[in-house]
Amino acid sequence: MKIDSGRRLFALREIYTAVYNAMRSVPYMSKARKNGELSPEFIERIMLAVTEVNGCEMCSYAHTKMALEAGMSNKEIQNMLSGIITEIPSNEIQAVMFAQHYADSRGKPAKETWERISESYGLSMAYGILGAIRIIMMGNAYGIPWGSFAGRFKGKPDKRSTLLYEVEVIILGSILIPFAMLHSIIANLMRLKIITF
Repeated sequence: MKIDSGRRLFALREIYTAVYNAMRSVPYMSKARKNGELSPEFIERIMLAVTEVNGCEMCSYAHTKMALEAGMSNKEIQNMLSGIITEIPSNEIQAVMFAQHYADSRGKPAKETWERISESYGLSMAYGILGAIRIIMMGNAYGIPWGSFAGRFKGKPDKRSTLLYEVEVIILGSILIPFAMLHSIIANLMRLKIITF
């Protein structure tokens, strides 16, 4: 199913992968934030960029509030949610564009783009950026069906979605979470690569 803008819904397999990747990467984002490599504003710019690509209204609402609380201007937030990135600080543009590429490629970025991010920001910060991207990808994967389900009862159904899809993701998607978390713990214990191509 597609919406006019081309934004696709997440299949259950993609949702599982999104949870797995987020669980593997969240410690890196936390570490980068704690070390001062990623500011709250930088993280919100990344999250807004990914949310804009995926078209999650629920996440747009939540991260607009968080971005305002982090100190971003209303104009910058509205621009980002419209895909306009002209007000982003120059040292963050490359990361935000990578976040858009990651979302647009459904979590399968080109190896060369990841190498450029790693070279530009250093591996620690690059992993933190990846963590922020993957957390919001997981949020979008669940936020779209939940938001669509809620919108359906307010008389504003998501044109991309069906009631069957929403119920399927809400029920089966919830069952997938512990399995994806366990999978990520095992992968971390086995020291598997955080990102592969």
